Amino acid sequence: MSFFWKISVCYFAGISLLSVWLTVHDKRAAVCRRRRTPERTLLLFAALGGSVAMYLTMRCIRHKTKHAKFMVGIPALIFLQILLAAAVWYLRNST
Repeated sequence: MSFFWKISVCYFAGISLLSVWLTVHDKRAAVCRRRRTPERTLLLFAALGGSVAMYLTMRCIRHKTKHAKFMVGIPALIFLQILLAAAVWYLRNST
């Protein structure tokens, strides 16, 4: 495995773990009526690569599942990230 792929795997593992943590933290804060994580922050971490982990976590813990911004927006981000990953893979392997 090349250095590029090792760094990519580490990055996506880290951003996914942070996304899961933020989602669970926001759910607990909502239940306990404490200060919440801003939606902008959740969407930012999804856009940075944690979309799959965040979407699965939201479905599992039933958090923000009635918000179209999350239930439509995050799958759209997943689709765009798959396209981007395919383009990067194609460009790196086409030479």
